[in-house]
Amino acid sequence: MDRIQINKVKEFDGKTVTVAGFVHEVRDLKSMQFLVLRDTTGDLQVTVFKNKDCEPLNKIVSSITIQSSIVIKGKVHIDSFVKLGGVEILPESIDIVGAAASPLPIDMTAVTESGRDIRLDWRFLDLRDKKRQMIFKVQTTAEMAMREFWVQNGFIEIHSPKLVPNPSESGAELFELDYFGGKAYLAQSPQTYKQMAIASGFEKVFEIGPVFRANKSSTNRHDTEFTSVDCEFAWIDSVEEVMAFEEKWIHHFLTQVKEKHGDQIKELFDREVIVPSLPFPRITMTEAKAIIKSLKYEVPAETKGDLDPTAERLLGKYIQEKHGHPFVFVTEFPVSIRPFYHMFAKDKKSTLSFDLLWNGLEVTTGAQREHRYKVVIEQAIGKGLIPKTALDKQGNVVESKIPEGLKSYLDCFNYGCPPHGGFGFGLSRMLMNILGYENVREVTYIYRGVDRIHP
Repeated sequence: MDRIQINKVKEFDGKTVTVAGFVHEVRDLKSMQFLVLRDTTGDLQVTVFKNKDCEPLNKIVSSITIQSSIVIKGKVHIDSFVKLGGVEILPESIDIVGAAASPLPIDMTAVTESGRDIRLDWRFLDLRDKKRQMIFKVQTTAEMAMREFWVQNGFIEIHSPKLVPNPSESGAELFELDYFGGKAYLAQSPQTYKQMAIASGFEKVFEIGPVFRANKSSTNRHDTEFTSVDCEFAWIDSVEEVMAFEEKWIHHFLTQVKEKHGDQIKELFDREVIVPSLPFPRITMTEAKAIIKSLKYEVPAETKGDLDPTAERLLGKYIQEKHGHPFVFVTEFPVSIRPFYHMFAKDKKSTLSFDLLWNGLEVTTGAQREHRYKVVIEQAIGKGLIPKTALDKQGNVVESKIPEGLKSYLDCFNYGCPPHGGFGFGLSRMLMNILGYENVREVTYIYRGVDRIHP
């Protein structure tokens, strides 16, 4: 089909073109008819006069249902009186290629909005809205800019397996499945394979891909399948290098989003895209807890030393008021709440790790990793993942005592693995922050949660 997209129609004044899209609106007046045609680039007015010559077109327009897909061939007419962009099409032919059933199962008008659950039931219709489509245009621009920054800095893209023989993180929140009579799991994280790439000599790697968490929570920030954005790089001297890299990376992709979509985001979401200044504020976990305590909030004991969502929101608001910044790195998390592969600080009580909060919402966990073979094993023993007998009295590794599920991962550190670190970043939480949504369901193409496996 020799079709012109709507945002290009104005370039063809006085010429006959073919356009196509969904019918967003139909107005059948006494002397003329109007259609509003929508494609992914914008809206276009279609004007049909009511007279003897146009009777065949008038009958077609009268039969068109909202959200039908149609193809129109007609003459482009530039006219400042046309409210919709100053351009219209005067059709010569209208072809209904996909008639929409009526009434629609959800409200597609801008006047009222159907409830979220029913909109998600009919997600393909819900996503025809230009505000919803902007979510994924922003996502596309951000991902392209992320990749651009990585490639400019010498990173290699990997695609790690999503069927794994043992847990990627902890033993909790696992989707277990039968694998030819044995057990396998859906990957919770690409962490193991990012580090394997470092041990392979790739030096710098990234991945954007799905991960799975059997999380029974139904909060506005949890899902069971989501897109994780990860990178890992070698030859670092400190966790500060990881944070410094991430803040520059974020600055880069937000600059691209603002330049390409800033005006549309302001128009559709009434929200400014904030490109943050560098460097981001940094505070230790001890400092964070002191701030939260000064704000008269007590972090629940069940967090076991971590911050809960309320504490994160309070901290984000405090940093915004104190430093005028939407981001803050929280560093030096306790050993007790971090994985064994995070490098421990000299005091053996805290880790060389961080979370990044964006407007009080956690979007990143990162760390310098422990790359020394015996130390990794010692830390795994301390976490109860490996029996103490995996190290003999002289401190030598007893290979036969290392559980099979961890052996291939730990082997990566036994053959000269360089010092390295990295982070995982939440794509959906990024979109929530940029566009002002408060629920992950709104910014996920097709959401998966405890109560949702359809469509």
